[in-house]
Amino acid sequence: MAVTLVLRALGLGDLLTAVPALRALRRHREQRLVLAAPAALAPLLPLTAAVDELLPTPGLGELHWQASPPDLAVNLHGSGPQSTSDLLAARPRALLTHRHPDRPEVEGPAWRPDLHEVDRWCALLEWHDIPADRDDLTLAEPAVTSPAPGAVVVHPGAAYPARRWPPRRFAAVAAELAHSGHEVVVTGNVAERPLATEVARRAGLPADAVLAGHDLGSLAALVSKAALVVCGDTGVGHLATGYGTPSVLLFGPTPPALWGPPEARSRHVALWAGHTGDPHGRTPDPGLLRLTTDEVLAAARGQLWEVSHV
Repeated sequence: MAVTLVLRALGLGDLLTAVPALRALRRHREQRLVLAAPAALAPLLPLTAAVDELLPTPGLGELHWQASPPDLAVNLHGSGPQSTSDLLAARPRALLTHRHPDRPEVEGPAWRPDLHEVDRWCALLEWHDIPADRDDLTLAEPAVTSPAPGAVVVHPGAAYPARRWPPRRFAAVAAELAHSGHEVVVTGNVAERPLATEVARRAGLPADAVLAGHDLGSLAALVSKAALVVCGDTGVGHLATGYGTPSVLLFGPTPPALWGPPEARSRHVALWAGHTGDPHGRTPDPGLLRLTTDEVLAAARGQLWEVSHV
């Protein structure tokens, strides 16, 4: 059977913003779609309804394709040139990617830093005459059950310190929502368990409210049945978008126009102080710090009121 190889060796949010493009590729060709991405994302692939196989690929320079040359290779990873070179090493019969001056022999559209991440990959496919639906973000129901259906999910972590709102502020929000009678749980990956534990302790939550360290399948199930998600600019916010779970998303230094939920999805409130900066910075972004606890609480209470009155 013909094979399409797609490179997206990044994180949770990166996978979820690529779902419309992955589904467009699935509709375009009756081919086996192999996704080169980190192994930890495997539990989420059935939720995309687009990927047949995962090729564990932790990052650039780690794509080890040993099968016959794929019929099509698609660069959903970045602007190149290394991502382009990684795919060319698989000797595909055709390659879809952005053009880069270091690979003048490869055609493609110019990289546009002003595009929303979902739009970027749909536009790439459309440049190559493959139609894509930018709003095709809804995820399939998880096969596992939620560990806390109806809970408020507070997720204080993010990939880089620049995108992490202070733990004491997350704790203040969690404490107030718990005091109002909501079940509140705190999530994170294995490395973020100390952070989640700190937030829960400061908020006065019981030890079993810390649900950090679970696999991504369990996290998806939790978010899919949550009453509300409160988090920064991170993958959990994209899970909330995919499931239509009400969310309050704290943006900074990257604007929601580039990584936030689509405007048509009204169940999500994206808070942003208007300050841009380095999303990979080592300290919390000044714009993110402008978001106050009262502001986040007001948005959270508004979302929970909407849920209770639907």
